[in-house]
Amino acid sequence: MDIKILFEDEYLMVIDKPSGVVVNRVETMEAKTVADWLENNFQNLRAGIVHRLDKETSGCLIIAKTPEAFTELQRQFKSREVKKEYLALVHGLVEPKEGTIKVPLVRSHHDRDRFTVSAGGRISETGYEVLRIFKGLAFVAKGQALSELSLLRVFPKTGRTHQIRVHFKYFGHPLVSDEKYGGKKAPEDRKWCPRIFLHAAKIEFCHPVKKNKVSVVCDLPADLNGVLRNLKPLT
Repeated sequence: MDIKILFEDEYLMVIDKPSGVVVNRVETMEAKTVADWLENNFQNLRAGIVHRLDKETSGCLIIAKTPEAFTELQRQFKSREVKKEYLALVHGLVEPKEGTIKVPLVRSHHDRDRFTVSAGGRISETGYEVLRIFKGLAFVAKGQALSELSLLRVFPKTGRTHQIRVHFKYFGHPLVSDEKYGGKKAPEDRKWCPRIFLHAAKIEFCHPVKKNKVSVVCDLPADLNGVLRNLKPLT
């Protein structure tokens, strides 16, 4: 498993998790995970993975090397002190060009692997900024042809499961190639975008021991860069 280390010292590391790799082990799955990679390459590791990314999402993932670092980093996540930035390509022309989505999320009663917006859910908040608009493929939704695609910089303030994916789906802008929330668009998307277009591009936190600010950037991987090169920019 080819995993790049973006930052490392004696207390923690930040890796670039590849798309298609699951973070933690699951009994019903035989594929190798980030947890397996750690076990094989860092036998003396006394802590572990601080947070998680979905299987197809690539980018920054923090791993603690000591119990003390693990506890402090988890505290920062829970208190919303960690700043995260994602790149996402979504369907449609997102307006306004900057904004915040703040709606409650709950696990679906019909499918326990999905989440949905519900008044009885946990409040979740996502900021965003439109970086570029592309002319995409034409497809029909609610009787109207849509051809624009919006490349976004996304700033999740909370860390709910599938938060970014559900938020933009709820507001009519599902992520490109999202098979779980993209509906009828997803099968067509997969013809030109091989996986969900979501990448954890940057993470910023206070070092758990040294107390200095740590900011780690992860470049957009080749597969998603290739998708953008094949699209025609409108702005």
